[in-house]
Amino acid sequence: MNSPAPRTPPGAPALRVDLLTKEYPPEIYGGAGVHVAELGRELRALVDLRVHCFGEPRTEPGVTAYREPVLAGGANAALRTLGVNVEMAARCEGADVVHSHTWYANAAGHLAKTVHGVPHVVTMHSLEPLRPWKAEQLGGGYALSSMVERTAVEAADAVVAVSHGMRDDILRVYPDVDPARVHVVHNGIDTTVQRPDHRVAALERYGVDPTRPIVLFVGRVTRQKGLPQLLRAAFELDPAAQLVLCCGQPDTPEIAAETAALVEELRRVRGGVVRVDGMLDPESLRQFLTHASVFVCPSLYEPMGIVNLEAMACGTAVVATATGGIPEVVADGETGLLVPIEQQRDGTGAPLDEKRFASDLAAAVNELLADPARAAAMGAAGRTRAEERFGWQEAARRVHALYQEVCEA
Repeated sequence: MNSPAPRTPPGAPALRVDLLTKEYPPEIYGGAGVHVAELGRELRALVDLRVHCFGEPRTEPGVTAYREPVLAGGANAALRTLGVNVEMAARCEGADVVHSHTWYANAAGHLAKTVHGVPHVVTMHSLEPLRPWKAEQLGGGYALSSMVERTAVEAADAVVAVSHGMRDDILRVYPDVDPARVHVVHNGIDTTVQRPDHRVAALERYGVDPTRPIVLFVGRVTRQKGLPQLLRAAFELDPAAQLVLCCGQPDTPEIAAETAALVEELRRVRGGVVRVDGMLDPESLRQFLTHASVFVCPSLYEPMGIVNLEAMACGTAVVATATGGIPEVVADGETGLLVPIEQQRDGTGAPLDEKRFASDLAAAVNELLADPARAAAMGAAGRTRAEERFGWQEAARRVHALYQEVCEA
């Protein structure tokens, strides 16, 4: 049973904020979910926070979860999402401001703004028009998700971009949005939680040798994350290194099959290829990140990339694509190496020259594998950068100031 939202305690700030999201602990599968959980934790000290999320009932006070409605005739999943959004919007009555995250909850924010007359803040973690491969996954639902996002962002009182690169994308994709309404607030990292963990139990459980070099990938099996490009690059990686792939849920059967075929082809020519399917628990993830010689992020589209911050916080050097908000996180030559990419302008972000990108990616990883001392120095610098520049408290402070601004407008 859902716990009722508490009343604002005496002396607490009066501003009531309703946070609208699909993901919320313990049901988190991506960076947006991590963002909401961490931001929400810090916001509780600043506002009267109510959280509305998808899934099974939560026991945390002030959190209400909604199950997707059952629709007749095998209706498109995006329609079930809208059903949840209608319920969320109804429960936002009495809020001073609503704050939605991702298209999964944008309609709830827009409806609440319309029905209850309250300001709507939207945080953009990605843009639907820049993820056209989702049409494979959602069918007609992709047209619906795109419509929902566009409607919400163009009408929002304020838009939060998680990087300057993301802000540029928002203004390019949605030219009707007033630039003055788009604010950059970087994702953060809790470096008291994300920290080096030198235990090896998780590695041994999955058959990874902690005494051999490790090249690590962590991410969903989706076009966006560039896993096929990494697998093609892996044919050129130092054969002494292990390649560990921590793979989330595939978006579609097609990308799952393509990935599986590439992994098997790679295993026929080299050893040390380990695939871990499903979301790792936080403790195991920290151990993998800590023991990696190089963390690799081959993303084709990445507004910021919390996982790069997680690797840096664990003291690991990062090799990543120089795209989106990644260059704002990974300092090239200091905390890792950025791999240049020339991309298609059709929305897919695919490399114009697949072979060159794969070779450049492999060369950057091999460069750090060949110089462990340099990689270790980059890892230490990454830890310092994460501590000094990417805190959730600062993110929450800036978001709180934005709430006050839209409420006073």
